[in-house]
Amino acid sequence: MAKSSEPNGKSESYDAQNIQVLKGLEAVRKRPGMYIGSTSSRGLHHLVYEVVDNAIDEALAGYCDTVGVTIHGDDSITVEDNGRGIPVDIHPTEGIPGVELAMTVLHAGGKFDKDSYKVSGGLHGVGVSVVNALSEVLKVWIKRDSKEYYMDFARGITTTKLQVLGKAGAKERGTKVFFKPDAQIFTELRYDYATLANRLRELSYLNKGVTITLTDEREGEKKTETFHAKGGLKEMVQYLNGSKKALHTEILHVDTEKDDIGIEVALAYNDGYNENVFTFVNNINTHEGGTHLTGFKAALTRRINDYASKGGFLKKADFTLSGEDVREGLTAVISVKVREPQFEGQTKTKLGNSEAESAVKTVVNDWLGAYLDEHPKIANIIVEKAVSAARAREAARKARDLTRKKSALDIGTLPGKLADCSLSDPAMCEVFLVEGDSAGGSAKQGRNREFQAILPLRGKIINVEKARIDKVLSNEEIRTIITAIGTGIKDEFEIEKARYHKIIIMTDADVDGAHIRTLLLTFFFRQMPQLIDAGFMYIAQPPLFRVAKGKQEFYAYDEKERDTYIERLGNGDNSKANVQRYKGLGEMNKDQLWDTTMDPERRTLFRVGMDDAVEADRIFQTLMGDDVEPRKAFIEANARFASNLDI
Repeated sequence: MAKSSEPNGKSESYDAQNIQVLKGLEAVRKRPGMYIGSTSSRGLHHLVYEVVDNAIDEALAGYCDTVGVTIHGDDSITVEDNGRGIPVDIHPTEGIPGVELAMTVLHAGGKFDKDSYKVSGGLHGVGVSVVNALSEVLKVWIKRDSKEYYMDFARGITTTKLQVLGKAGAKERGTKVFFKPDAQIFTELRYDYATLANRLRELSYLNKGVTITLTDEREGEKKTETFHAKGGLKEMVQYLNGSKKALHTEILHVDTEKDDIGIEVALAYNDGYNENVFTFVNNINTHEGGTHLTGFKAALTRRINDYASKGGFLKKADFTLSGEDVREGLTAVISVKVREPQFEGQTKTKLGNSEAESAVKTVVNDWLGAYLDEHPKIANIIVEKAVSAARAREAARKARDLTRKKSALDIGTLPGKLADCSLSDPAMCEVFLVEGDSAGGSAKQGRNREFQAILPLRGKIINVEKARIDKVLSNEEIRTIITAIGTGIKDEFEIEKARYHKIIIMTDADVDGAHIRTLLLTFFFRQMPQLIDAGFMYIAQPPLFRVAKGKQEFYAYDEKERDTYIERLGNGDNSKANVQRYKGLGEMNKDQLWDTTMDPERRTLFRVGMDDAVEADRIFQTLMGDDVEPRKAFIEANARFASNLDI
């Protein structure tokens, strides 16, 4: 058959020579996002987690109790542990040392050998080789068998073969890995101390008795912090509860094994109205939940209902306690250790093992039932809290019904002040939650009506951190938001019903705007966290300044950018440039608002993420809760970051 050609002369021929073969770790360097999620800050920090996970796997196996992480002055990293040390003997089939195999071959690692690791986290054997592939340089020192070994690599390629540096003490053992992330790969090369500290603190809670140290050697930021949780998850619950008022002093805790699955649960109730339940599988934060969470919720609801019935708490009530009722004010952490975890999707944030649900349900059912019977004082406090929540839920039913849409096509149920878009495909649509009627009017006039909807908000919504659901749903602005988005909230949330896949908060760049933005984020975090998980939440970034001279004009988003434009337009004479400081969105006309903040081709949007849900919960509690002192301390510690009131 003759080859045909397209008009531009390109051949349509497709045969073996067109197939590209990526050898070794080339595939990782070619598509790094497939292995670490991104090449920005998130992926950069993921490199550290992968190396640390290897050390923690040694701790899970009972061979390691100390892990050290160091951020060097040039943002290179060293991770050191006192585990068994990566094997250095020659692999029987590959013919190279075990350490070289682990560092240079994907899917090569002890985690595939059930005799080496009963359970493990990480990327199931690809972690450290991916770190090697994406590092400008990686060095590894190993102490085992009374010797110290060394190898080094560059961008995944072995540069120094395994060598013996000398003798090591008979009891000395462990692995030290040094790596410098590759500037050819990453768009962000600076490590955030707080991000690493939060993850290492979390790991110390999940692996009680392990000491983890984080040291920052960078100029102006030198510090060292040690994380060690003797009480494990009990200490984590205390940390999560923070300044909330506890309803009982003792933290309920169980640590056992069922059907070859390790199960640890810690929980406590506070006087707040939100539930904070965090789940982990082999140290992996499964923030989408899964079977272990389903088992926990079922057992908790059943046991508290049983106790309420036996104690006569529901005699005059025409309702039973729902799952939402029994979890009001609950802080809980569920950690399971599974030999072969099955996750739904590539993100590894939702557990799919059916046996985990059965095991957790049985353990929590038996343990909690016995505990409530043996501790009637605490049991009564918990049940009274749940009954109070149920009464509020009944009172909120009418308000909740007002937020439900009859169908996706029933436009009549949508809020009157919503200026909707004409497209019906949610993936193509976005809605701006705009502060104030003035800015809302400009946004409505300047928008692209095809895919952009505008919902003006009047004033500040209720602080959901301090209010029960009936009070929350009595707030007109919140009902309007829920109705416009279409998903429902809490246990009734259905992401498939989301009418927009971009929900953009657009507020003034002043103190009031920042407060409104925080109130809205608190609402979404507490009532619709799935929207954040799905990547649907965004924050618009309006400019702070307009710098103009004649027909030339530029928009600046901070003082530094403003000064640059002044210099450019004034040619050294700053008086020649006209500078306007925007105090609010309402000061812009429709064209300016479109050009700077709404035009997809030119605007800047910040996507709201929930990579560290544990720390996010603590921050919202600190900023929006009742206790003033923690909020004051937070503001004093972070005031230097708020000069422009940006998020």
